[in-house]
Amino acid sequence: MMPFGPTEESTPAANALQSPVFLTLFVACYNEQDNILGTLETLIQALQKTVPSFDIIVVDDASKDESVARIRKFMSAHPDVPIRLLRNAHNEGVATNYAEAAFRAKGEWLRMICGDNVEPENTLETIFKQIGKAEVVVPYTVEICGRGAFRRLLSKTYTALVNAISGYRMHYYNGLLVTRTEYVRRWHSNSHGFGFQADLLTRLLSKNLSYVEIPVYGNERATGESKALTVRNLASVAHSLQNIAIRRISKALYGQC
Repeated sequence: MMPFGPTEESTPAANALQSPVFLTLFVACYNEQDNILGTLETLIQALQKTVPSFDIIVVDDASKDESVARIRKFMSAHPDVPIRLLRNAHNEGVATNYAEAAFRAKGEWLRMICGDNVEPENTLETIFKQIGKAEVVVPYTVEICGRGAFRRLLSKTYTALVNAISGYRMHYYNGLLVTRTEYVRRWHSNSHGFGFQADLLTRLLSKNLSYVEIPVYGNERATGESKALTVRNLASVAHSLQNIAIRRISKALYGQC
């Protein structure tokens, strides 16, 4: 019988780590063999400059390339960094992995990091320095270097659509927010793809939690293909938009959601 849930491997530092820590980073990885090491290196450099304590949970979502082997090699070379590797036997989707990481996290705060290494070190530092100034830290990209006109238009259209459905006026809904781990455990989305970010953010806003929006810069992925425009992810986005609409109607009718 296959074990329930992902299998776990840890560095010595992760095994010795005591709860709670300040910040947990969930690193999403699916076929990122050419990007995942750069992601981890950039992330650790930013963390060591900005936060008092952290742990990293890498979730490999059944990659078919050399991602797992490269992560293991990185963990062996950095036994003093608290890293856990969770490996899914089957592809579960980024939102499911985000929730899984939240329930295993040791940090008071939680943030997702994409394994494609698109956030520069100074961008991560800017975000991490804002943690604690509000219950929700919401980065929004001023510019993504290398992103084409079609993707920029698509992003703006999506933001406008979520704002119209939700009634909020946020700059961006795919900026990988930072919030308390307990909020994610309680209110995580039931969708599977990237639309979970808008679903979660509008849920947190509906609770009247304080938030701060942070302008940041990013890069387009250097290698590999984006998973954002797959049929599976677009279906998930539609599911998330439906959740947001139902939540707004429920709040209007019953004063709660």
